[in-house]
Amino acid sequence: MSLSQITPTLFLSGADAPMNQPLVTRKGITLIVNVTLSHTCPFYPGVECIRVAVSDLPNARLCDHFDHVTARIHNNRAGGTLVHCAAGMSRSPALIMAYLMKYKGVTLRQAHNWVKDSRPYIRLNSGFWAQLLDYEKKLFGKNTVKVAEPLDPLPLPKTPRLAPKYNMRQFPPSPRLGRVRRYTSIVLYSAK
Repeated sequence: MSLSQITPTLFLSGADAPMNQPLVTRKGITLIVNVTLSHTCPFYPGVECIRVAVSDLPNARLCDHFDHVTARIHNNRAGGTLVHCAAGMSRSPALIMAYLMKYKGVTLRQAHNWVKDSRPYIRLNSGFWAQLLDYEKKLFGKNTVKVAEPLDPLPLPKTPRLAPKYNMRQFPPSPRLGRVRRYTSIVLYSAK
């Protein structure tokens, strides 16, 4: 179970952490933002859970939720906030980066570095990057990062097909093994 602390009251995780009530209580979390299509929202006393039903696909419109989710995170004065998706690698980091830009006044580059410092294995899909670039431009009038175009995959080298080094028929029968029974391509040996 991996829970990453972004700020003193903002946490990022995969779908397992919100299901751990002692952890949620120990961290003082009072708001859970569930950015999945199917993972359940837990019901704990004093904890509100909101769902942002967005798939982790480049054409999914996570940006439609940037303003209202970041405002909800910002206005959570009762305690900490946990933002999670299935693995804590794409959807939830993207929402947290939008929050950091809007309410902490940092650029997209700074927001990415901030989140990556706390959770090194984030990996936003290309569509979420494009939406964050648009959001940064809307907030600050310019972009501080460029997303590299994907490279064409390198062709796989052709591996020559090698003839088997040994043929099983070349070996003499073992004195400890008896008759051979053949079943399609499997050879079974039975002891005498």
